[in-house]
Amino acid sequence: MIYLLDANTLIDAKRDYFQFERVPEFWEWIAHKGTEGAIKVPIEIYEEFEGAKRPDGTRDELADWAARTEIREALLLNEDADPGLVQHVTYEGYAPDLSDDELVKLGRDPFLISYAMVDRAERAIVTTETSKPSKRRANRKIPDICADLGVVCINNFDLLRVLDFRTGWRA
Repeated sequence: MIYLLDANTLIDAKRDYFQFERVPEFWEWIAHKGTEGAIKVPIEIYEEFEGAKRPDGTRDELADWAARTEIREALLLNEDADPGLVQHVTYEGYAPDLSDDELVKLGRDPFLISYAMVDRAERAIVTTETSKPSKRRANRKIPDICADLGVVCINNFDLLRVLDFRTGWRA
C-alpha cells in the first residue's frame, strides 16, 4: 500500500505534536518510509508545504525540511495527475457546476484524491480532515469524497499504527 499524504498531515504534525526539535525521529521515519515507497506526496500537495512562509517571509522548518534534495526525492510521487480523474473527482465528488470561487476553495484536494484513484486497492489517502457528511459542494471534506469514490482514507494516527512508527524505529 502507498499512503498519499495530504499537506495537513505534515503541517499539523509540525505544529501540534511532532515538532522537529522534540521528535526528530518522526521526520527521519517519514523520509525513510518515503524512500521505501510506503509514503508519497504528489507534487501538487508537496508545493503546499514546501513553499510555506512565515509572516516575515522566511521559510518555516517544514518548508526547509521539504526543500532538502534527499527529502524531496524520498517523498515525491513520481507521476503526473490524470486530468480526467481530477475532473471526475471534482464533478462526482463535489459538484459538476462549481463556481470559480468554489474551485479555488477546493484547492488541490481533487488532485490528491485522483492519485489514489489510479489504484484504489494499493493506495490510501492520509489526512487530518474529519468527516462532515452534511457539508455540500466545495465545503465537502476529503474523507467523505473518498468514501463516495471508493478510496481508502485514514488519519495520521492510523498511519502511525499501520506502519508501526516508534521513536526507536531505527533499532
